[in-house]
Amino acid sequence: MPSILVVEDKKSMAEMLKSTLHSEGYDSDTAFRGEDALELLKKQSYDLVITDLKLPGIDGMALLGEIKAVDPFMPVIIMTAYGTIEVAVEAMKRGAEDFITKPFDIDHLLLKVRKALDRRKLERENILLREELGRSKGGPEIIGKSRAIKDVIEKIQKVAPTKSTVLLLGESGTGKELFAMAIHQLSPRKEGLFVPINCAAIPRELLESELFGHEKGAFTGATALKLGKFELANEGTIFLDEVCELELSLQAKLLRVLQDQQVERVGGTRPVQVDVRVIAASNKDLAEEVREGRFREDLYYRLNVFPVEIPPLRKRPEDIPLLVDYFIKRFSSEMGKQVAGIDD
Repeated sequence: MPSILVVEDKKSMAEMLKSTLHSEGYDSDTAFRGEDALELLKKQSYDLVITDLKLPGIDGMALLGEIKAVDPFMPVIIMTAYGTIEVAVEAMKRGAEDFITKPFDIDHLLLKVRKALDRRKLERENILLREELGRSKGGPEIIGKSRAIKDVIEKIQKVAPTKSTVLLLGESGTGKELFAMAIHQLSPRKEGLFVPINCAAIPRELLESELFGHEKGAFTGATALKLGKFELANEGTIFLDEVCELELSLQAKLLRVLQDQQVERVGGTRPVQVDVRVIAASNKDLAEEVREGRFREDLYYRLNVFPVEIPPLRKRPEDIPLLVDYFIKRFSSEMGKQVAGIDD
C-alpha cells in the first residue's frame, strides 16, 4: 500500500490525518517537526509527503527544498492556514505537487492525495516505458500442443495466482521471458508493470545501478537520482533473466529484497520499501553453481521455491509445424506480403 508521511505540529490534526489516511487504505507516519521528518525520510521510503507550512525549526518550505534535493520525484503537498497566491506560487516553483489552505474539506485533500500518488506512479511507468521503447508490447503467445508444453502451461497457471517466487530453467532460446510474462499476466499483479532485465547483457559495473538505482552524486556521472528496476516494478513483477551471472555482492542485495522487500540505492543511506514479485531464470544448473561457490546457497533456496523446466524445441518436435505457421502469418502481416508456406 502507498506510504505517506504527515508533517504537522498540532498533534490532534496530525492524528486525525493519520487515521483518515489509514481508513482510505494508506500506510502513514507522523512527524511534528521538520527535523523529525528528515530523520524519518533517511530511515525509510515514502510515496508522498504532506506537510504544514508553519513548523517549529525547519518550516515547510525549507523541508520541501531538503526533500527535493534528495528525491526530485517525491510529491509534496503543502498545507497552511496562511494561504496566499504568492505563497502558493512560491511552493509550486520549489517543486510542491499541490497546495491546500486550512481549514479544508478532508475529501478535497484526499482527492489531491490520489492525484499525487497517481502522478508518481505514472512517472515511474513513463521512465520504464522510455527505457523499454522498441520492445514488443504484445502479450505472450505460447504456441504448442505437445505434452511437454502443456505440462509447463499447467504449472504456470497453478503458480501465477500466488505470491510465490518462480525459477524458470532451460537452455537459451527456450522462451523463458515469454513464460515469465504469461505468469505476470495471469497473476493479480497484471495491472502493474512487468519489468525484464537480462543480468548477462549489462556490464557488471552498471548492473547494480540498473537493478537497485542510485542517488544523485553516488559516483562520477550520477548527476540525478535514478530509480532501479525493482522500484520501477513496484506492485508488479520483475524478471531476472540469467540470474546466475550476478556477482556474489549483488546476490546478497537480491537476497535482501526477497527476504525484506527492501532495496538500497547505490549511495543511499535508507532502504526503500518495494512490493515486487520476482521471477528468475537461468540456463545454468544453479545447484552446480552453488557447489562451485559461484552462487549463494541461501539465495538459491529463496529463488527455487517453484521451479519450472522449459523444454527445448528438439524435445517437442510436434510443435514445430504450429510455430512455422505462426511465424509465417506474423511476418506476412508485418511485411505486408502473402506467404503461402514453406517447402518440406
